[in-house]
Amino acid sequence: MYRRQLMMLAGSLPLMSTAYAQPTRRSRPGDPSWPSAAQWQELNAQVGGQLVQVTPPLDACRAAPASAECTAFFKGLKNPWLIGDNVALTQTSGWVDAWTSTPSAYAVAARNAADVAAAVNFARTHRLRLAVKGGGHSYQGTSNAPDSLLVWTRAMNRIELHDAFVGQGCSDRPQPAVSLGAGVVWLQAYDAVSKAGRYVQGGGCTTVGVAGLIQSGGFGTFSKRYGLAAAGLIEAEVVTADGTVRIANACTNPDLFWALKGGGGGSFGIVTRLTLRTRELPEFFGAMFVNVAAKSDAAYRDLIERFVTFYREKLFNPQWGEQVTFRRDNVLGVAMVFQGLDGDAANAVWKPFFDWLAARPNDFALQAPPFIAALPARHFWDAAFLKANAPDFVLNDDRPGAPSGNVFWRSNIGEAGWFIQGYESVWMPGPLIEPANQPRLVDALFAASRLWRVTLHFNKGLAGAPAEEVAAARDTATNPAAADAFALAISASEGPPAFPGIPGHEPDIALAKRNAKSINAAMDELRKLVPNHGSYVSESNYFEPDWRGAFWGANYARLRQVKDKYDPDGLFFVHHGVGSEDFSPDGFTRLK
Repeated sequence: MYRRQLMMLAGSLPLMSTAYAQPTRRSRPGDPSWPSAAQWQELNAQVGGQLVQVTPPLDACRAAPASAECTAFFKGLKNPWLIGDNVALTQTSGWVDAWTSTPSAYAVAARNAADVAAAVNFARTHRLRLAVKGGGHSYQGTSNAPDSLLVWTRAMNRIELHDAFVGQGCSDRPQPAVSLGAGVVWLQAYDAVSKAGRYVQGGGCTTVGVAGLIQSGGFGTFSKRYGLAAAGLIEAEVVTADGTVRIANACTNPDLFWALKGGGGGSFGIVTRLTLRTRELPEFFGAMFVNVAAKSDAAYRDLIERFVTFYREKLFNPQWGEQVTFRRDNVLGVAMVFQGLDGDAANAVWKPFFDWLAARPNDFALQAPPFIAALPARHFWDAAFLKANAPDFVLNDDRPGAPSGNVFWRSNIGEAGWFIQGYESVWMPGPLIEPANQPRLVDALFAASRLWRVTLHFNKGLAGAPAEEVAAARDTATNPAAADAFALAISASEGPPAFPGIPGHEPDIALAKRNAKSINAAMDELRKLVPNHGSYVSESNYFEPDWRGAFWGANYARLRQVKDKYDPDGLFFVHHGVGSEDFSPDGFTRLK
């Protein structure tokens, strides 16, 4: 018996020694292992000439910071459509002490899954750092990496509507659906689906990519009614680390399918197409905006208390979503949306709240008359309709010759090119909104607002949503805390587009650190209520110490098993992604 074991061990030694002799560091330009010019040309031929040697976008600014060209560059960073169409840019320019947007060395401007597979095979063969960019909206910097090969899916923007879709290998009842290429952004998806009289659950920001949002879980404006975006995934086409183009659904590769529903983008493979279920389109979508100023600290605490009660009684249901901000200057900022109500019905909901304010003129004042309006749901993302009927709510892609349909919400202008100073989030459990617990919640919100502004995103918590949507969310990889939360609390601070080393456009590091400290202190007031807090992976602290528990909770162990099965060597790496604990922070050196 021992002789047989010894022979088996001896027979395995060459294989074992080969495995352990493999380099543990990925290649960088200048390394002997970096691909030669001829090898890059071979890849270019495989992808039909779609290989791009990326030019650093800041060269003109480094050469002449005060030049007109540099001024135009920074102006362009406030246009998310321009950013998305540039292989070298990302929608966030960086995060203090965390990362700075830096372009890849090369990029494959993929047109189909075959192009993606060729890039994956090339990266695996040559031990390259891979990055993937669709919409490029990652706050964590995961859609860029210096010295890497980028798979850029922007051109993969096909949209196909289905009256009766059944996943490959499945025998489910056919259902209405839409297939979206990995380069589609949500404005394009919403516009196509709503014009067909249907609705698809996605993200709120119009220029966010569909693939990244679905893989991160995905909350949109109307998630309180239609649930988690990832829960609507029926099927995905994905290229895994071995270069295989796979179908993942509930019947084919179901473990990979589950992981793609909220397990984080860029960790398990490169998604090239998604098919999402569509729903019946309501008659109306609408919005409500108002800012209420309290004239003293005591009145402001009363205002918070009244709003929390009002929210629980009138707004904690599938009809209402979006957010309210508690500001340090004693202003309550409300920016909410509704579905399934007309304007009159929405006004009636808010009347008791405004009557309460009107009865205390010495304590409260509206900074402007409240705005409440409903739009036909078919036109909510129709660029021509919005420009004609709601021009104050959208901005245009201002490039000469830009498609007329390229618009984005005016409220998102601050995020275009921004440099993040601090950003933290906490899921707020549903029981906190119940009457017995409201005093504790009010105290925490008031205390937090003394330190920094805090926003409750009601649509990013599924407590109050229909039971079937909550159940569907639990069948995804997203942290189960999201299904139990009435809101996601976010506190953040940002500066204009900035890059270290560019005079006149450098981040204010001292200010950023002060603000980040205030944000952390404000969120600590809320974390007292939620000691084992969870956090939304797409909107979270770059420095989250317990990121595995915060982002995925008890689901992490299962996600790690899927990672090890489909990507055992860790070809796919993103900051604080599944399996990233095996690598150095930059993803270049394997540690274990």
